[in-house]
Amino acid sequence: MPEELSLEGKTLLLVDGSSYLYRAYHAMPDLRGPDGGPTGALYGMINMLRRLRREINAEYSACVFDAKGKTFRDDWYADYKANRPSMPDDLSRQIEPIHVTVRALGWPLVMIEGVEADDVIGTLAVAAETRGMKVIVSTGDKDLAQLVTDHVTLINTMTNETLDRAGVLGKFGVPPERIVDYLSLIGDTVDNVPGVEKCGPKTALKWLTQYDTLDGIVAHAAEIKGAVGDNLRKALDFLPMAKKLVTVDTQCDLSSQIESIEGTLPSRPEARDELRDLFTRHGFKTWLREVEIADAVEGPTDTPPAEATEIEHHYDTVQTWEQFDAWLAKINAAELTSFDTETTALDPMVAQLVGLSVSVQPGHAAYIPVAHRGPDAPEQLPRDEVLQKLKPWLEDASKKKVGQHLKYDEQVLANYGIELKGVEHDTLLQSYVLESHRPHDMDNLALRHLGVKTIKYEEVAGKGASQIGFDEVALDKAAEYAAEDADITLRLHQALYPQVADEDGLLRVYRDIELPTARVLRKMERNGVLIDRDELQKQSSEIATRLIQLEGEAYELAGGEFNLGSPKQIGQIFFEKLQLPVVKKTPSGAPSTDEEVLQKLAEDYPLPKILLEHRGLSKLKSTYTDKLPRMVNASTGRVHTNYAQAVAVTGRLSSNEPNLQNIPVRTGEGRRIREAFIAPPGSRIVSADYSQIELRIMAHISGDASLMRSFAEGEDVHRATASEIFSVTPIEVSSDQRRIAKVINFGLIYGMSSFGLASNLGITRDAAKLYIDRYFARYPGVAAYMENTRTSAKRDGFVETVFGRRLWLPEINGGSGPRRQAAERAAINAPMQGTAADLIKLSMIAVQDWIEASDVNARMIMQVHDELVLEVPEEELSEVRKRLPELMCGVASLKVPLVAEVGAGANWEEAH
Repeated sequence: MPEELSLEGKTLLLVDGSSYLYRAYHAMPDLRGPDGGPTGALYGMINMLRRLRREINAEYSACVFDAKGKTFRDDWYADYKANRPSMPDDLSRQIEPIHVTVRALGWPLVMIEGVEADDVIGTLAVAAETRGMKVIVSTGDKDLAQLVTDHVTLINTMTNETLDRAGVLGKFGVPPERIVDYLSLIGDTVDNVPGVEKCGPKTALKWLTQYDTLDGIVAHAAEIKGAVGDNLRKALDFLPMAKKLVTVDTQCDLSSQIESIEGTLPSRPEARDELRDLFTRHGFKTWLREVEIADAVEGPTDTPPAEATEIEHHYDTVQTWEQFDAWLAKINAAELTSFDTETTALDPMVAQLVGLSVSVQPGHAAYIPVAHRGPDAPEQLPRDEVLQKLKPWLEDASKKKVGQHLKYDEQVLANYGIELKGVEHDTLLQSYVLESHRPHDMDNLALRHLGVKTIKYEEVAGKGASQIGFDEVALDKAAEYAAEDADITLRLHQALYPQVADEDGLLRVYRDIELPTARVLRKMERNGVLIDRDELQKQSSEIATRLIQLEGEAYELAGGEFNLGSPKQIGQIFFEKLQLPVVKKTPSGAPSTDEEVLQKLAEDYPLPKILLEHRGLSKLKSTYTDKLPRMVNASTGRVHTNYAQAVAVTGRLSSNEPNLQNIPVRTGEGRRIREAFIAPPGSRIVSADYSQIELRIMAHISGDASLMRSFAEGEDVHRATASEIFSVTPIEVSSDQRRIAKVINFGLIYGMSSFGLASNLGITRDAAKLYIDRYFARYPGVAAYMENTRTSAKRDGFVETVFGRRLWLPEINGGSGPRRQAAERAAINAPMQGTAADLIKLSMIAVQDWIEASDVNARMIMQVHDELVLEVPEEELSEVRKRLPELMCGVASLKVPLVAEVGAGANWEEAH
């Protein structure tokens, strides 16, 4: 059963194997195996990789090593790494065993000829981040700090150090985007990259603080006094090469080994049979005992998958009406039945039913095949007759059901006119409420909570290009797989639900928020949203015309035609023909023409500005105006997104296939996309949006008197904050002062530092610190909340929303300052984001309950962050506009009033 349709929200864990090889070798004593061979580095690598697996739950992973031979940097600079001594013989003897062991531990191993490990890691990190993934890089190499972003973090297992953006700034004094400039100045003795002689970290930081970038330093080299200034001027000719050498290439061709993240880098369980041999050969007796104990409990991993789990079970394949009637009697008599479907597609709106599975007690389950096909298709009961006989049970609310991600199964059954009722439990949601920071798929849950290795979908259907549909899987394999799903789901419920029920807050979130939300989402997904294909086609045509016009303008400015999508041709025109200044260079040494460069050059030159507009419109056209019409369901004429309920750790929903929560609204052309989301004749689109919800939650949680008073009296909170910070009356607050206050109000919610505020406002760090200090002096309740939250989070290891949702912070007690600070920032922000997510879910439930109780024809069609979007018949418009704010503001009683703003129009944009 599909549970996620994208990589968004997944984690990729990358280990810098080459960095840890040497560190493990030098850190460990001179260990020897039974044959007298060295094993210290191997022992250290195993220990480190196993620790990472225990502490970080990553769906995808890779251990990256340098390949033998030269790389492209050797061609650039003959002395690159020239001073590095050859690998010690005792370490080189361990390389092959390390590679074998890494794979046996379940880690994909990556080595690309001609490409350094750093560049492989950089390329994978950027590729993963662009797909919405979180990336964690385990390394001891300071060069990789340049990769850190809001979604890419470095950890060092040997020092317990975590480097997020704030951590990089705290350690080096510069943000990640300046690390390359910093390294270019101080040089890299390990790689034999000379910097500026006698320029250490303090001098580099002083120059970068004063001149911002390496280019700025070079431009002012003549002004720098003393011997260090002389040394800088001596190094000017080499500095471009130094920068080129220390810059990680994030666009390497990895296709020789890596087909895709999801196809090549999934984390795998340990291969115990191989580890048993390796641990025996190298004399790791403690680890060998662990393998032998696991074999005794679960069975050795080289036995067939169905028997490796060592679950006592009896599974029936229902192929006769006599068998069917017997199982129908069982589920009708059962207090709770585990239920699952097998289908032909991930998209539930088009998926066809292949079979159903049920279980009423652990170890006993049945699979009812109804649509397996092929030359060897087995005898099966007719699908329509099976569904007809099951429909009374499926639609009986008194017949309690449990499933894993039942929203999907509900949608599939709805394709056959069946409304699944009696959904009592969902193990996906139980796991999400208990441990939102961990994976929630059945395979992971079974291993984590039951100690059971389940049959993987790929084991029965294959993978990649050779994967077959479930309706083509041989019946014996299909039945074992499907029946196990129902069996395992029931066992998981018995393991998870008592943990949820034992905590009042968790039980409330599960019972009153998540389970009802799943029901509402199913209805909302089914409703879909009406798209004006003609409007999108018109917009697409207009964008195409504008693109042609921009091309003509670009050709005229460039003095001839060129490919606007070719960085090479753009570079030639910019820097050879037009002699524009070089802002930065690519790792290959060519002048860069990336987005950042175009933004900088567009401030002074017309051609880069035109190219920026061209790129933005091209993306808008391909992603939205061209693509959305193709996603219209042929049967309904509407677009049906999927709302993933168990992805974001804060409780927020995410939308995919298509992502309707990411429609661009910063440009006029982007906002026009929303004009194509329309109401049918006789109806209107209604948008209801919480106003300043996270600030109001901050006021409630912190109990700050000034902040609460501003909201209670209906003041402009940003103007009120500016009045406090700048010590002026509200009427004297300037627009610039209000802007600063707004940035501070929202920035502090997300843990913004004085450096971040300074960057955002374009002011000095001292000025930014002064503003923040004034803020906390005027709002002491906020300061106290932040301090108390840090303390309680450190004590408990988690924080909670107003409604009891638990948000775990496994790194809150990390040994290093940056690691702890990152967790502390999350501790402060998570209760607000999580409470906002709870509120919008409660609003959805309240609105849906009112719709059904009032028998109105309005229906919810979208949820976008803090906004609900409805399709409302015109005769109900007045009533809906009145009731929506009442319902949304009535779901909770906070210390400050909730405010929901409502708009209506013929389309989504007009409703704003």
